[in-house]
Amino acid sequence: MAVPTGPYGSWPSPIDAAVAASLDGRPEYVGTVGAEVWWTEPRPAEGGRRTLVRRPSDGGPESSVLPAPWNVRSRVTEYGGRPWAGTERPSGGPLLVFVHFADQRMYAYEPDAPGDARTPRPLTPLSPVGGGLRWADPVLRGGEVWCVLEEFTGPAPTDVRRVLAAVPLDGSAAEDRSLVLELTDDRHRFTTGPRLSPDGLRAAWLVWDHPRMPWDGTEVRLAEVGPDGTLTGARTVLGGPEESVAQVEWTSAGALLAVSDRSGWWNPYRVDPASGEAVNLCPREEEFGGPLWKPGLSWLAPLPGGLVAVLHGQGSSVLGVLDPESGDLVDAAGPWTAWQPTLAAHGNRVYGVAASPRSAYEVVELDVESGHARVVGAAGVDPVDPSYYPEPQSRTFLGPGGREIHAHIYPPHHPARRAPADELPPYVVWAHGGPTDHVPPVLDLHIAYFTSRGIGVAEVNYGGSSGYGRAYRERLREQWGVVDVEDCAAVARALAAEGTADPARLAIRGGSAGGWTAAASLAATDLYACAAVIYPVLDLLGFAEETHDLESHYIDGLAGPPQTLAVRCRERSPLARAGRITAPFVLLQGLEDPVCPPAQAERFLAALRGRPVPHAYVAFEGEGHGFRRAETMVRALEAELSLYSQVFGFERTDVPRLALEPGPP
Repeated sequence: MAVPTGPYGSWPSPIDAAVAASLDGRPEYVGTVGAEVWWTEPRPAEGGRRTLVRRPSDGGPESSVLPAPWNVRSRVTEYGGRPWAGTERPSGGPLLVFVHFADQRMYAYEPDAPGDARTPRPLTPLSPVGGGLRWADPVLRGGEVWCVLEEFTGPAPTDVRRVLAAVPLDGSAAEDRSLVLELTDDRHRFTTGPRLSPDGLRAAWLVWDHPRMPWDGTEVRLAEVGPDGTLTGARTVLGGPEESVAQVEWTSAGALLAVSDRSGWWNPYRVDPASGEAVNLCPREEEFGGPLWKPGLSWLAPLPGGLVAVLHGQGSSVLGVLDPESGDLVDAAGPWTAWQPTLAAHGNRVYGVAASPRSAYEVVELDVESGHARVVGAAGVDPVDPSYYPEPQSRTFLGPGGREIHAHIYPPHHPARRAPADELPPYVVWAHGGPTDHVPPVLDLHIAYFTSRGIGVAEVNYGGSSGYGRAYRERLREQWGVVDVEDCAAVARALAAEGTADPARLAIRGGSAGGWTAAASLAATDLYACAAVIYPVLDLLGFAEETHDLESHYIDGLAGPPQTLAVRCRERSPLARAGRITAPFVLLQGLEDPVCPPAQAERFLAALRGRPVPHAYVAFEGEGHGFRRAETMVRALEAELSLYSQVFGFERTDVPRLALEPGPP
């Protein structure tokens, strides 16, 4: 039977926007409570909340243990951090603590308690000042929760202090801030939660300060835990302004492990607490760590007997088991090609979150003794025939000066449609956020939404991306709006030159920092026919003044010191260069975004007023930085597809037509 032919972009697809939105997000913050496995999981159809999921030790089915409206998510530094911890008890079942997104209070929760006793009870107070009190990265220690405390001291996003704190588990501090014991002073601007030695006598944690970001330089702080539960003798034992330590952890034997990039790559080290001497346990030009965007991320997990579970690789992480004495590293077998930085261990079993080009992120268990790995939670469900999924091609392109650029190419793919032989497909370049981040080649139904309709996608890990060593990350230093724009353009031009993509039908899209790259690309080049710009940075000066505290000095490294910022802003900011933009675009923005506030989008649109640039502005009430509600994602995907159909010239009757002002292109 002949396969039907239809123009690229016009193919029918069972992957509609509702299907893509319903499976958006992934499990996070895996942990063990005794032999039980727990994690957080998204619920896009329930207002975008995250629930807490439990898998019992007998291997029974997983269950969501907190009904709506409970939302297990911290707002520390706005991106959050590990929001829960738990412990076994001799009777009465486990005890857990978690942060509720709506009020940012920490709650105690006894899932096996009878009746009303199961209702979470608050442990922390509220504050009317600025963003209030926030908590993250907790550990349970006796009758206390030790964690990060973020406290706002005024109305501005930068009126904030962060310390390690001890919160009583008896609830006495729920109405009395004075009963929260501060374990450290606030001389350091940022901190992760403490990691306690097995004997409970020492604590280690990470700190850093403006203007550094955590992938620029962090320090490992080590202190003794006194008999009264206070920290004494705090000192730095590893790290500094030009050494990024991404994680610190204790082995069961009391050895201190850290993941440092002192070699130019994040590698695992054993650290002498007395001298600070660090021994590289597996010297490789691979990343055993990553950017610490949130406290509580983990790339390694010590195991009994001295072995260490690690994530490692270039551009994409796999799970392996490292013998620190020999340096031998054995990777887990299985189809998973990308693992998220959330590892936990109980006995000889390791738990993490992994995906592949054919499966979305799911919770995976590795039995270290047998080498067997299996899915134990959030198992992927194919909502449509997997034959509609694209097959990514991981490639390396050459950019200006012959520099390497890593990208994943997703050609248009449909099991029952072909395009005319003389037609080249449209392609959309996807610029990831961060920009200190990266994208691995895994199943993403948002990508499949477009490829199954005949639109190719090129995900570019442009210079500045993590996953390829410090030198690759630092290509973007003071070059944001230059290197990222050039690298995305180089990939797009290469695809067109080799006959893979239609040079007249290239687009670019991105969210957050990727939104900056998309908008800056429209202002810097006439390569793209249109763009989707999503909760973007549009103004360097405005971003530095208006964003949250974590990134308030990020621009120093990305664009240059404050004294040069005005010049760089005029040279690179889409807002300052709005007069150069002629291609159509859609701008998608959450109205409660504290990272990229809507004021930037509004100033950008005002700068375009009166110019004949077809565009649409779609704003979403109740959405912050990163869309979480199913209805938002549906509208956003359909708006983007409608833009492409109008600009690229194919018919789509299955999505509402996006109204472009000042009229059709």
